[in-house]
Amino acid sequence: MRLASRRSVEPAIRMADGGRFDLDGIGLRLKVNPRSRRISLRIDPRTGEAVAMAPSARRLGDAVAFARARRDWLSERLAARAKAARLESIDAVDLFGASHTLRPDGRRPRLGPGVIRGCGDGVVDPQLVVRAIRGAALAVFRDRVAVHCARLDTPTPRVSLSNAHSRWGSCTATKAGHGASVRLSWRLALAPFAVADYVVAHECAHLLEQNHGPKFWALVRELVGEPSPHRAWLRREGQGLHGFGRAVSG
Repeated sequence: MRLASRRSVEPAIRMADGGRFDLDGIGLRLKVNPRSRRISLRIDPRTGEAVAMAPSARRLGDAVAFARARRDWLSERLAARAKAARLESIDAVDLFGASHTLRPDGRRPRLGPGVIRGCGDGVVDPQLVVRAIRGAALAVFRDRVAVHCARLDTPTPRVSLSNAHSRWGSCTATKAGHGASVRLSWRLALAPFAVADYVVAHECAHLLEQNHGPKFWALVRELVGEPSPHRAWLRREGQGLHGFGRAVSG
């Protein structure tokens, strides 16, 4: 979320990079990023804090004003993130778009049609839920990487899971003495299948094009069609996914 206006509406507030501001009950961290050309507002995927960013210290007042005008948006995002992180309080999760009921009937997590069994002894154990989701994610990702690489006529790389809180995936192309590899966030299993598959295709395309130029996007479109709807979904819902299970995933 960004603001183009350069006029501060809170000139009386003395602020500094790294400082914190109470925005009517919401803790707001202030950050200066000289490389940024505009004011922006986001939720830190690691700490869960609201962050208002400005290109210079003198524009931090603008950043606070921007955050104040969008307090409802911030409140909604923070509430969604907190809810997603509390695995003990939920009884179902969506895996690749299909709802799965959590069954705390043992401690050996395993997937069945519409159900994840073995999620705990009587109550849901977040560690076991995450373990089941990671297992499902790795199986699907390996399959989709193989499919996309076959279409690209390139060798299938090693596939592993990432616990990153800000990136959905990464790709390392083949180098002397080292094979290619693709790492994907296990939290993509919580997205619709088409969205997750777009990210897989995105990283596979990087095996051939290590950039985001026209040739790269042509490869992505060849694999999954127009990427814009999937990118929009990740921008809209990504904060909630990044917050899911963050306290237990390690």
